[in-house]
Amino acid sequence: MLMNLFKFKGGVKPPTNKTQSLGKPIAVAPLPSRLVVPLHQSIGGTPRPVVQAGDKVLKGQLIGEADGWISAAVHAPTSGTVVEVAMHVQPHPSGLDAMCVVIEPDGKDAWIAREPIDYKALTPEQVRERLQQAGVVGLGGAVFPTHGKLTASKTVPMEEMVINGAECEPFITCDDLLMRERAEEVVRGVGIFRDLLQPKKVLIGIEDNKPEAAEAMRAAVKAVGEHFEVITVPTLYPAGGAKQLIRVLTGKEVPASKRSTDLGVQCFNVATAYTAWRAIAHGEPVVSRLVTITGNVHEPRNYEVLIGTPMDELLKLATPHPDTDGIVMGGPMMGFLVPEPGVPVVKATNCLIAHSERLFPPKAPEMPCIRCGSCAQACPHELQPFEMYWFSRAKNFGKTQEYHIFDCIECGCCSFVCPSRIPLVQYFRFAKSEIWAREREKNAADQAKERFEFKQFREEREKAEKAEKLAKAAAAQAAKKAAEAAAAAAADNAPAPATEAPAPTEAPSAADAEKAAKLATIQAAMERAKAQREAAQPKNTDHLTPEQQRAAEEIESRRATAGLASPETPANEKSE
Repeated sequence: MLMNLFKFKGGVKPPTNKTQSLGKPIAVAPLPSRLVVPLHQSIGGTPRPVVQAGDKVLKGQLIGEADGWISAAVHAPTSGTVVEVAMHVQPHPSGLDAMCVVIEPDGKDAWIAREPIDYKALTPEQVRERLQQAGVVGLGGAVFPTHGKLTASKTVPMEEMVINGAECEPFITCDDLLMRERAEEVVRGVGIFRDLLQPKKVLIGIEDNKPEAAEAMRAAVKAVGEHFEVITVPTLYPAGGAKQLIRVLTGKEVPASKRSTDLGVQCFNVATAYTAWRAIAHGEPVVSRLVTITGNVHEPRNYEVLIGTPMDELLKLATPHPDTDGIVMGGPMMGFLVPEPGVPVVKATNCLIAHSERLFPPKAPEMPCIRCGSCAQACPHELQPFEMYWFSRAKNFGKTQEYHIFDCIECGCCSFVCPSRIPLVQYFRFAKSEIWAREREKNAADQAKERFEFKQFREEREKAEKAEKLAKAAAAQAAKKAAEAAAAAAADNAPAPATEAPAPTEAPSAADAEKAAKLATIQAAMERAKAQREAAQPKNTDHLTPEQQRAAEEIESRRATAGLASPETPANEKSE
């Protein structure tokens, strides 16, 4: 059926170099000497290891448990023994280490007990959970956990579901061969996605340089009895980008600030649909994927490769030429030279290109930017790469964000057309990494500040609670002493004449009670002092015996010596 197609802005047409690896069918790569399986192979949280050194594992056994909803499980690619769970170099431009499970194969390749399920008998949530547990992620390059994309928007109805079979990057042919040889399983996987999202249309986009794949998919759609539309789109890089393919097939522009589901569209890769079907219908978690081996080799071909296979062992299957000096993971536009030849194949590995200067001649020296605007014309996201370049080079990262550097998909179109041979994408990657690093530092500082402020708040609260307890204890003690003093004073003095009882008043506050207790304590002390003075007063001396008279005179003499006034002397008079 003919369909009105749309165009996206920009794009380039580099040499495809696809025919080299299309001459032979898919082959199964042999078991390697050992498998190094990184736990973090998708966007989201890093799975937690559930095995340790010395454990025996079976093919498909869980070795890394998903950490949160946006995360996917990791499984043993074959049966064998866990040698270690340790840090190893990962296939990433940074060359940094990642936590890996190292397995020594036993050669049996023995599977776990696989349990196929009828997904139509399950709830949508149960199906999504099954896909997460099987480690199904986007195999087109983004490696986003697939179950996270299978929840439709609650406010926007799902209009179209786009299946990406464009495979626009040069050299890569694994999706092409997958659609040619396993089209029916791809279509059945698409059916699972369709049943979960309930879109009105299912559109399968394939570039027009893959006529055999398009025909195989049409035949499979008819055989399965579905009503999916298989549409060929013009060959133009990067037509395989999700936003670009959505634009071509639906005419919808996905803004940078929104997701495609906000416009009622969702996009999946054909290889993702295939692995989803294997996980549901055969109980097989993702332990392998198709990889194109091409470039500077004698026998380029597509292989089904176990996750964790060392790349240098895999490259030997294609017999690389002696002048091979590196391995490019991915295509020549968006790929990168791996830091070490022995890094493992991961779920994002769709192609390995044997690199040589004969195949990829060294670029001429970088020249100053002439502001010709060619990069802006080629940018499929309508950005201004020359502006982002200037500010990235000057390390003015705030300005790069004003020019929407994070909207850049690093497709390499700008670098491809630059007459000054400036590696623009490298500058953009540098700027992004610096912004992320500073953001992490800022978040760490903010968290430290929050912890410090909370500590101060806790200490102040504890001090206030302690002071309140002490005040209550002091008030209770003062009240007790006041009561005792009042009782002692009542016992020493005659009872006061009865007076009219005062009218009842409101209960005193804590402050009033504490003040009253203090006054009562002072009054009791004054009463005791008065009683002591009265006891010390000499009695009537008119009828004293001689002995008593001499004792009284002796007391008076001592008082005079000490400079004290006689009891008869007024208190305000001074002794001479």
